[in-house]
Amino acid sequence: MIPSGKVVQLNISGGGLPKRAIRSATVTPLGIAGDLHNHPNIHGGPDKALLLIAKEVLDSLRERGFPVEPGSMGENLTTEGLDIRTLRAGQRYRIGHDVIIELTQPRGPCKALHIYGETLPAEVYDKQVKAGDPKSAKWGMSGFYASVVRAGVIPPGAPIFFLDQSA
Repeated sequence: MIPSGKVVQLNISGGGLPKRAIRSATVTPLGIAGDLHNHPNIHGGPDKALLLIAKEVLDSLRERGFPVEPGSMGENLTTEGLDIRTLRAGQRYRIGHDVIIELTQPRGPCKALHIYGETLPAEVYDKQVKAGDPKSAKWGMSGFYASVVRAGVIPPGAPIFFLDQSA
């Protein structure tokens, strides 16, 4: 099986932004062990256990003047190589040898991202994305939440394999 992408950085925080890099991640049904949320009623939980954002999106935002790096946008997994235009709720991926995740929904950016620029949320999210329309030019840019189907450990540089579309 050929990987669809890889994890370039694993990130956690004590709540809020930015998340900091960690060497490896123990993934539970509620996300990465040690990762906390300032607003658990909005972030986290079984359907939003992990947030994935593509390094390519961060690179593009940086080129447009936003001071973002891996972990800045609150993602647990900074990925590389995944085609964000093809991400859909219900897709399942294996990360490394152990972990299986299922994408649940695009992330709706919060006001906390304003610390990187007032217009950042509008750069990565629009009404079409909110409505679940993958035809939006901003599809996948705000990141995707995922549930954990099978817990385990994600090592640094773990490959990401597309498995199937469950729904």
